[in-house]
Amino acid sequence: MKRSIYILNSIFLALILVGDICYINFGTTWLKGITSAMFVLLAVFNLVFAIKLKQCKTKFSVLLLIGLVFAMLGDILLEINFITGAILFAVGHVFFFISYMFLVKFSWLDLICGAVIFVPSVLFIVLAPIFNFSVLMEIVCVVYAIIISLMVGKAVSNLIRQRNLLNLIIVIGSALFFFSDLMLLLNVFAGLPRIADIFCLLTYYPAEFLLAHSIITPALYSKK
Repeated sequence: MKRSIYILNSIFLALILVGDICYINFGTTWLKGITSAMFVLLAVFNLVFAIKLKQCKTKFSVLLLIGLVFAMLGDILLEINFITGAILFAVGHVFFFISYMFLVKFSWLDLICGAVIFVPSVLFIVLAPIFNFSVLMEIVCVVYAIIISLMVGKAVSNLIRQRNLLNLIIVIGSALFFFSDLMLLLNVFAGLPRIADIFCLLTYYPAEFLLAHSIITPALYSKK
């Protein structure tokens, strides 16, 4: 069965990357929606396989899947209303954060790592003269920055406390998500060239793939 899982995840990775590149070039909302739906579908398949192999971290996997669903919805609605999309993404990050707590219990290190990320992030948003925010949008971006920073901080804290492949994959996926959102911020509110938008998309979909793949990681790479 593991061979089939490897093949399935490889196929989904290829499809997600193709959809990503096509969206970069053609920019149609329906194409973005399909590409986003693929990482949710992959997470569902991986959850089913993990259950069948009896190596499923159920609470982590289900909460992560819910987070991916909110990310998909945010990804689509971001095209229609930026604030609505940002709220949905933020809710997704909350689910990611909670799911990570079922891998490694809460520790003050989680908040310390989060603070190391969100303090400079918030200062950058508030103080950098390159941004063109309304007051409401600045508040939304600051709150969002705190939430995603805490999510990434939790992932980093987990890896520090338990060094294993699952936590490494989650750190990489979470960090890529953070970088993608930074590129989006610079593109939309700082007027950076299209290269920022391209970097945003080239890191966002691999990030989501890695998070969806993490559901099957304990079963796929175990020695059993």
